[in-house]
Amino acid sequence: MKRILYLLYYIRGLDRSKYRLFLGHAAKETGRSKMALNLDMLASVFRHNISLLDYFYFRFFSLGKSERLKWAGTGYLYEYQLKMNPRGTRGILEDKIQFLKRYQPFIRRGYGDKNVLESDPDKLLELLKNDSGRLVLKGSRGQVGAEVEVIRCSDFNPSGLMDHMAENAYDLVEEYVVQHPDIMALSSSGLNTVRVFTQIHQGEVHFLGARFRISVNSPVDNMGAGNLAAPVDMDTGLLTGPGVYSDITREDQALHPVSGQSITGFCIPYWKEVMELARSAALHAPENRSVGWDIAVTEEGPELIEGNHNWCKLLWQLPVKEGLKHKLEAYR
Repeated sequence: MKRILYLLYYIRGLDRSKYRLFLGHAAKETGRSKMALNLDMLASVFRHNISLLDYFYFRFFSLGKSERLKWAGTGYLYEYQLKMNPRGTRGILEDKIQFLKRYQPFIRRGYGDKNVLESDPDKLLELLKNDSGRLVLKGSRGQVGAEVEVIRCSDFNPSGLMDHMAENAYDLVEEYVVQHPDIMALSSSGLNTVRVFTQIHQGEVHFLGARFRISVNSPVDNMGAGNLAAPVDMDTGLLTGPGVYSDITREDQALHPVSGQSITGFCIPYWKEVMELARSAALHAPENRSVGWDIAVTEEGPELIEGNHNWCKLLWQLPVKEGLKHKLEAYR
């Protein structure tokens, strides 16, 4: 019954243009009919607890039974993350304002929520005069880069900024984080962050992996917004493979498509400090046991951007081209 409810949910939220694109691509690649692929997709939803689009993201259309068992799909990961990060504790990760307050020891950038800025004009002026000359406007509950806008401080006065926030339903302002020059040279369109996946088990922090999210002509770095992600060696911070898209019709990128800089072999600065920050953040509120941490790297070192209780199955698995469900089985 649960899988039937999941299927109805997947159908209701299905991106139909993406479904048609992927279905056509899979039919062309495999030589199978669209009807056969659809029947296989529906069977996989029930058999492997995946979503309709997971079937294409994970390339199930070209995998055998044993390989399909390795992938952690939407339904599986939803149940896992709900157990690890219960509804009663995940609020500090869902709400960006709560997050900034709770994880203040790991955050250097200035920020203010709409209520604070309305009552404290000096705080708003301080943010408008920050050294980067830019601000990031956010919806505090926005997901996958939605409800995010980068503005130039010179384009706004305090009243104009508050009006702009009200018109666009933004309730949070943060100083723009200026990333490390090496990362800027790789991709300058947006803030590129490291996603570090942590798991608390018996009071200890276990690392499930790390991925580098790379913007491509985008102010955000989410894969869901059409950007790249690359696997990271946990010991060295080196990118061990090309950047990959979640769009199965697009080719992997060993070089950044805009800057031309090499993705494979790029070394993330301050890697030791990045890992220390992720470990400390995981232990700061250990009631949420499985979190994907987004960490920026500046010239001064790493900066915690946010934590995700519903960290992305695609970002975790696609860059390494491997189903990683086995990594979670020991913690269930």
